[in-house]
Amino acid sequence: MTQLDVVVVGGGAMGSAAAWQLARRGMRVALLEQYEAGHTNGASHGASRIFRLSYPDPVHIGLAREARRLWRELEDVTGARLLTVTGGVDHGDHPFLQDLADGLAAAGVPHSWLTPAEAAERWPGIRFDTRALFHPDSGRLHADHAVAALQDAAAKEGAEVRHSTPVTAIEVLGDDTVLVHTDGGSYRARRVVAAVNAWAAKLVGGLAPLPPLRVTQEQPAHFAARVPEDGWPSFGHRFADPDHFYGGIYGLATPGEGIKVGFHGVGPEVDPDHRDFTPEPAQLAALREYTRRWLPGVDADVFTPISCTYTTTPDSIFVLDRHGPVVVATGFSGHGFKFVPAIGRVLADLALDGTRPDPRFAFNR
Repeated sequence: MTQLDVVVVGGGAMGSAAAWQLARRGMRVALLEQYEAGHTNGASHGASRIFRLSYPDPVHIGLAREARRLWRELEDVTGARLLTVTGGVDHGDHPFLQDLADGLAAAGVPHSWLTPAEAAERWPGIRFDTRALFHPDSGRLHADHAVAALQDAAAKEGAEVRHSTPVTAIEVLGDDTVLVHTDGGSYRARRVVAAVNAWAAKLVGGLAPLPPLRVTQEQPAHFAARVPEDGWPSFGHRFADPDHFYGGIYGLATPGEGIKVGFHGVGPEVDPDHRDFTPEPAQLAALREYTRRWLPGVDADVFTPISCTYTTTPDSIFVLDRHGPVVVATGFSGHGFKFVPAIGRVLADLALDGTRPDPRFAFNR
């Protein structure tokens, strides 16, 4: 039986970041991932994720600022190019845009309001009928490269990274002892970090007081770009009417693949072990109709559907907490990727000395 300080279960972005942070602190760490490297079964694959500081509260803004610094550090350590600054823009008739602007102003984050004409001149691929909130520090992350870089950095610090190693059970023997069982053997450790997101209820639902988790199969698509991909910002379009285009849209360029456009968190509920990866016809039709009406810079008839999972909490705030020797990361609700390396730091803190982040990330809040 292998003896370690910490076993990290889940080799997606969050678990890989935790393994890097733990290993660089001198811990004996194993990172166990149930699927092969580069798989598409969870929420960490693909070539594009939005990075932004645009949140209405200082906690998320602070975490994003820390993540930005750590993304750049990870790039320096591995030589990978991960974060590309493109600027970002939010528009629409939802009052939440003013909340975003107020939060950015309070935190001293650069931003400005543009008229519809000013926004359309800057980004001709998007149609605007309201003022737009511009935040120049936003951009995109390459998800696949980020996971690979995090695992490479963890391995360089001495972590054992094992793919195709499903964890069959976690057994708590005491406050400082857990057994992590796989078909190929067991690992004994002082702590386990379960960064399994959609599989959290299945794996640790009996070990920690998880909030209700809703797992959905989200269905964005890459649309062919009529405006060059390098001219696109990350963007959000928010409607006050929740029934209008499912309440809102997000999008960004994915170089070489087109413009990624999707609804946020409204896909059908699924079991993560039994997904069909097939777009729901009504939502796909609505997505294409949105692009025809609001994105003159894409071709609504030339597209490639994408499939990923969201694991959403009732308040859409993720869970970063510890119960006994079990640390849990889940419920990222479709907006966690930008924070990945900072969340890795939080998970390492929880595992080593129990230091908890803001109470909003607790099991019970």
